[in-house]
Amino acid sequence: MSRSCFRGHQPVAGYKVSRYPWAKALAEKLMALRIGCIGLGIMGRPMASRWLAAGHEVTVWARNPEAVAPLITQGAQSVASAADLARQVDVIFTNVSDTPDVEQVLLGSGGVVVGARPGLIVVDHSTISPTATRRLAAVLAGQGVHLLDAPVSGGEQGAIDGTLSIMVGGEAAVLEQVRPLLEVVGQTITHLGGHGAGQFTKACNQLLVAQTIMAVSEAIVLAEAANVDPAAMREALLGGLAGSRILEVHGERMIRREYLPGFKTRLHHKDMSIVLQAAAELGLPLPGAALSAQWINAAVGLGHGEADSAVVAEVLRRLAPSGPIHDEEQSPFAAVEPRAGK
Repeated sequence: MSRSCFRGHQPVAGYKVSRYPWAKALAEKLMALRIGCIGLGIMGRPMASRWLAAGHEVTVWARNPEAVAPLITQGAQSVASAADLARQVDVIFTNVSDTPDVEQVLLGSGGVVVGARPGLIVVDHSTISPTATRRLAAVLAGQGVHLLDAPVSGGEQGAIDGTLSIMVGGEAAVLEQVRPLLEVVGQTITHLGGHGAGQFTKACNQLLVAQTIMAVSEAIVLAEAANVDPAAMREALLGGLAGSRILEVHGERMIRREYLPGFKTRLHHKDMSIVLQAAAELGLPLPGAALSAQWINAAVGLGHGEADSAVVAEVLRRLAPSGPIHDEEQSPFAAVEPRAGK
C-alpha cells in the first residue's frame, strides 16, 4: 500500500487502515512519535500547527517565549530549554534563521545535544551553510543523534497549506522514518543524497528565485517606463513561455507595490551569502547570482529588510527615468519607505 494513504494521518480510522492490520499498526506507531519543534516564526509556527491538527503530541521551545502562546492554545506543551525538549521527544524539527542560530540551539549551552539520547532524529528546516551542516551532522552522530538537513521552499502559505517542497540530505533510512510526518507539511519530499545535499539544493533554489525576481522586476519597470500597463503585460506573459510562479506572485506584488513578507529580504540576503560562499569554496563563478545578491543587498541597505524580497523592484525604480512610476501620490508604497538619509 502506498505511503501516500497516510498523508495527514487521516486514514488512521479509515477503511484502508482498518482493513490491513499491519497498516493500522504502522499508523499507530507513527502517531506515537513525540514531536519537538524549535523555532516558531513565519515557517515553524504553521508547520507545528499542522502536526497538532493531525493529532500528534507536540512539544515546543522558542527563544522568544511569546511565539509559544498560540501553539499552547492549540494543545502543544512547552519546555524551558532545547535540552529539555531533546529529553522528551523522538523527533525535533528546527526552523531558525541562520547557521549560528542552528549551531546554538543544537550544540550550545542548554542545546539539543545536552539532553539528547541515542536514536533521536533532528530535522533541520533552516537554510544554512552546507559545510556547517556536515560538521553538525558529524558532531551529533558522535552522540548517536541522526541529522537530516531539510530546507524548504514554498513560503508561509506553503507551510499553512502543507504544500512545501522539502529538500533532504542525510541517511535515506532516517528520512523514511519521518517521511509521513513531513508529508503533513510538504507536498514534494526529495532525498538528494548525503548530509549537506539538501542545503546545496536550497542554494540552487535561492539563486534561481533571486535571478527570476530581478528579471520580473526589470520587465515591469520597462513596461512602466514605456507607458505600457504592467498588469496587462504580466497577464500576457503568464500565458507563454515566460510564465512562472514568480511572475504570478511576486509580479503582482511589484505592480501593486505591496510587500508584506512571504519571504523577508534580509533572509534572502542571508541565503544569497550562503550561495556565494558555497560557490567560493568550490572555486565556481556564479556571475548572475552575484549580481542578484547585490540588488538584494541594496534593498536591505535602503531599509527594506523586513519587506518581501520582491521589493528589489523599488531599487530599480529609483534608477529609472522620472515619469509615472515616480508618482508617489499614485503609489501605495508608503509602508516600506527607505530609512532616513538613504
